[in-house]
Amino acid sequence: MDNNLSFFGKIRSFIERTMDEMRKCTWPTREQLLESTVLVLVVMAVSSAYIAGVDQILYHIIDYLISF
Repeated sequence: MDNNLSFFGKIRSFIERTMDEMRKCTWPTREQLLESTVLVLVVMAVSSAYIAGVDQILYHIIDYLISF
């Protein structure tokens, strides 16, 4: 396909094909992007709180078992 092109010709061809594919993409609206971002942040916060809680519980259990 691009075997006869020079090194820089291959780079140019790659960039052109990449730009063509990017034009075909359906990009999220600003509102969709904001909703997704907020959802990710909320899930991260809840997950972090859960992991921190489990960590504290296990810490106290292990501390109790070691203190015998």
